[in-house]
Amino acid sequence: MASSSSSSKTGLKKMLTLKSSDGDEFELEESIVIQCQTIKHMVEDGFSLIPLQNVDTKTLTKIIEYMKKHAEKTESNKEEIKNFNKEFVKGSFDDQFELVSAANYLHINGLMDLLCQSIADRINNKSVRAVREIFNISNDYTPDEEEKVRDEHKWAHEGGEFDESLD
Repeated sequence: MASSSSSSKTGLKKMLTLKSSDGDEFELEESIVIQCQTIKHMVEDGFSLIPLQNVDTKTLTKIIEYMKKHAEKTESNKEEIKNFNKEFVKGSFDDQFELVSAANYLHINGLMDLLCQSIADRINNKSVRAVREIFNISNDYTPDEEEKVRDEHKWAHEGGEFDESLD
């Protein structure tokens, strides 16, 4: 486990309280939560109760799970972290989008990279229709306009069939 850079000489670890938008509070060691640049800056400004109006309890719980695991990162447990990350990104697109939004707000770069790569991997080889559905993007082309675009950019549609599933 990573040692706390804010530990006093008596060995006490500085604790911080994160408060979700739902009002739930989570007490954690500072050494764990400073992975979030947003929180790190608040700690530097003297906060010990960190209100997170943009992060609900469900999402914050997942982020705390990620931060705890990654605070333990060492040379000897790289495979364990890799397996944790693989399991962590399983779930619905909606859950992943909530986590991306929160990770962006909190400035947790490692989590952002993990989630964005996971989403990119999951939409790879999906049809335009499937990607639109996943991201809730409406098609503003008429069928004639869409056909014209497909004809003008045939190279982008070469290579066989695309997976139509949304998982």
